[in-house]
Amino acid sequence: MTELQQKLCDILEYFHNLCRENNLIYYVLGGTAIGCARHDGFIPWDDDIDVGMPREDYEKLKLICEKTSHPKYVVEYFGKAKDFTYPFGKIYDKTTTLIENNKYKTKRGIFIDIFPLDGAGNTKDEGLASYRKVSKKANLLYAKVCAFRKGRSFIKNLAVLMMKLVPNFILSPKKIFKKIDKLSKEKDYNSSNYVINYVGNWYEKELTLKEYFGTPKEYKFENLKVMGPEKIDEYLTGIYGNWRKLPPVEKQISHHDFILLDLNKSYLED
Repeated sequence: MTELQQKLCDILEYFHNLCRENNLIYYVLGGTAIGCARHDGFIPWDDDIDVGMPREDYEKLKLICEKTSHPKYVVEYFGKAKDFTYPFGKIYDKTTTLIENNKYKTKRGIFIDIFPLDGAGNTKDEGLASYRKVSKKANLLYAKVCAFRKGRSFIKNLAVLMMKLVPNFILSPKKIFKKIDKLSKEKDYNSSNYVINYVGNWYEKELTLKEYFGTPKEYKFENLKVMGPEKIDEYLTGIYGNWRKLPPVEKQISHHDFILLDLNKSYLED
C-alpha cells in the first residue's frame, strides 16, 4: 500500500471499531466493495474509501460523535461547519492536510466518506421516481459548490459557471441540502424493498434491492476485516455490470482532484 492508502485503512479501522462498539450497521460501497471482492483490499490505483449506513444507523452515528471526541479522528457532516458542503458524512484524520478542488476550499485532512442509505419504495419504478426527485436537488447543490474542472463535461462545467452568478441569499447550499435531506427521508429504509444511496456517484444505478445489502458480511480488506453487502456480486453487478473485468490501462487512475495533500502536517496548524 501507499502511505495514503495505509492511513485511509487506519481511518476505516477506527470507523469499523466505532460501529462494533455501538452496534451500528455499515457496508463498504462502490469501489471499496470491488476492492474487497476482487483484490482483498484497495483497487491498486484507488485512493479513497466509501461506506454506507442505513439512515437510522447514520443518524445514531452523528449523535454518538456529538457526545464523544477522539484525539486523531473527527466525524463531520452538513451543518456542523459553514465550509462543509457535502450531503454526506466524512471522517477526517486530524494529523494530515488535504484541500479538494471545490468552489469552497475546505481545508481538512484525508478522509473516508460515509453515505446514508435510504428507502426508495417497493418497486423499481417507485424507486426511480424517488431518485429523480432527490437528484434534481443534488445536481443543484453540486453545481453550487463545485469548481470548474478540466476533463469534466461541457454541460456540467457550464452549470457550475452559471451557478456562480446566483447569490447565496437567493439559493444557498444550506437551503438545497435541507430539501435533499427531507426528500431522502420520505421512505423508510426498513419497510422498503428498494434502497439507495441518493447522493452516490453512480446516480440511478445506486438503486438496489435491500436484500442485496442484507445482513452485513465480513470481508478482507488489506490487513482488516470489514463489513460489506451480503450479496456483494448482485450489488456490484447492478452498478458496474462485469465488475470482475479490469478497466483499460488508461482508465486505471485516481479520479480525485486535490489542490494540496500533506500526510505529515495537521490542517489544524497555522
